[in-house]
Amino acid sequence: MDIAALDAIDVHVHVEQDSSGCTSLDQELLDASAGYFKSSEHRTPTLAHIAEYYRSRNTGAVVFTVDATAATGHPALSSEEIADLAAEHADVLIPFGSVDPHGGKAAIRRARTLVTEHGVRGFKFHPSMQAFQPNDTAFYPLYDALSELGVPALFHTGQTGIGAGLPGGRGIKLRYSDPMLIDDVAADFPELTIVMAHPSVPWQDEAISIATHKANVYIDLSGWSPKYFPPQLVQAAGRMLKHKVLFGSDYPLITPERWQNDFAKLDIPDEVRPLILKDNAVRMLGLA
Repeated sequence: MDIAALDAIDVHVHVEQDSSGCTSLDQELLDASAGYFKSSEHRTPTLAHIAEYYRSRNTGAVVFTVDATAATGHPALSSEEIADLAAEHADVLIPFGSVDPHGGKAAIRRARTLVTEHGVRGFKFHPSMQAFQPNDTAFYPLYDALSELGVPALFHTGQTGIGAGLPGGRGIKLRYSDPMLIDDVAADFPELTIVMAHPSVPWQDEAISIATHKANVYIDLSGWSPKYFPPQLVQAAGRMLKHKVLFGSDYPLITPERWQNDFAKLDIPDEVRPLILKDNAVRMLGLA
């Protein structure tokens, strides 16, 4: 990947359909999330489509799925396939893996293999969707492996469109995505780079405090159009957290064009914009 040739790096892009047409979520959850985001984009683009889409926009993309097999009963997409196909588009795609935290030692072995044999550069977790409490020490051996491998862990935080508007939210519990649970992980694994995904509403102030306090924690700004960002997040992003926040869209639910158009209207110092759009991600991902 020629980093200098890219204008931006989107650190939050979902792969939601594999080469055989299988999707990452069942249709009810796909429809619920599309309705929540009022998304008019194609809901399940293939990896090849994503690569061409981002290549045409001169933007790099961190791509991943979420393995929530134990919690949802829905078969996960293959992180191995995603990583191997991403290698064919290495000019724009950066693959992250996903393992089901409930998988115990098998999940740890798989995480190691994804990094050493498939070139995965980090891992995505969605505590609410995967139904696990991130600071439960039962999952600490997995974090220890990721720390040893030197790859970041990206955790969904705050509200989620998955299950939104359905009875009981389809059993998905928001409390698992409280960023204060991530604070424990960041404190106990200081060598593990952690990204808290999304404006962490209703826990935005907590997320800002954690990113300010923990040198190993970043915030990605995906999942919300910037015009809806809480004002304290805008202020922190432009000032005290200018080296700790990252451009992320949540494509295909929010397009990078929509995100960047609204970001351009925020009260952010001009000298900070390149940091958020690209430079912070280069450092966080170890791409320099």
